[in-house]
Amino acid sequence: MNRVHLHASGRVQGVFFRVSTRQKAKELNISGYVQNLSDGSVEIVAEGGDQEIEAFVRWCREGPPKADVLSLQIQSEPVSNRFNGFNIR
Repeated sequence: MNRVHLHASGRVQGVFFRVSTRQKAKELNISGYVQNLSDGSVEIVAEGGDQEIEAFVRWCREGPPKADVLSLQIQSEPVSNRFNGFNIR
């Protein structure tokens, strides 16, 4: 298991980023959450298998078709196993 804390900036709000992120997380059996931040960026916390997290992070670098991810900060964290599914906050 692996856990990452991501911070995406660029054109990531108003382009279905959160909905698309939840859909991708569900496809990869990843738990956690995604939320918009007041500065226009998006925060994502994701837990899952190593390969699934790797694929998820690759997807987050691009995001959905209308997004323009200029920066994706990635921080590894200890797994908490406290999430039930993947939610939009």
